[in-house]
Amino acid sequence: MKKIVFFLVTALMAVTTATAQTWRQSSNSNNYRDDWRSDNQFYYGLRLGLSVSTINSDEERLDAPGSRSGLNLGAVIGYELSSGTPVYLESGLFYTEKGGKYSENGCKLKYNLNYLKLPILLKYNIELEDPFCITPFAGGYFAYGIGGKIKDYNTKQSMSAFSDFNFKRFDGGLTIGCGFSYQIIYGELSYDFGLTNISQDEFGSCHNGTLNLNFGVNF
Repeated sequence: MKKIVFFLVTALMAVTTATAQTWRQSSNSNNYRDDWRSDNQFYYGLRLGLSVSTINSDEERLDAPGSRSGLNLGAVIGYELSSGTPVYLESGLFYTEKGGKYSENGCKLKYNLNYLKLPILLKYNIELEDPFCITPFAGGYFAYGIGGKIKDYNTKQSMSAFSDFNFKRFDGGLTIGCGFSYQIIYGELSYDFGLTNISQDEFGSCHNGTLNLNFGVNF
């Protein structure tokens, strides 16, 4: 998995660099867009960033209030809903790392939960001084756990995070955030509020919470 992630990160960085260089060359020839929007109703984007997550549970063995940092990597596609109003519907596919940490009374646990995530967002583009834009957005997400481990640093043991006694694979919730763009360069800060109970215990409650900081390009 680490080799695959490293390859995808390298590929994304290469594509981002090549795209930015192409844009600059187009800018010098005066054949460029003022920002990432154009007459085309669709846009595409690449994203790379950081997630900072926790797990909140009423089950002591699953509660992980300490934050855990991870990777966000993905691609998006957006569609302009109205030519007269800068409102866009955006979705895509991300590999994202969530989880949390627990450390108390000499006990140290780390929860690594890796997901494929499908966001569905409504974005409103506000033009500032050209070519700067800000883009507040809201929506939701669906995610499926593809791997992960619970590590016990006291016993030096680990177990599958998505086992019959730990976490469910399906997750979903709400997302709010705001983006910022300069020409084709794009960045955003968002928070995922996990609404799905990911605990395997039907009497327990367990939810993800994740802060995301992503950067990339739109074209």
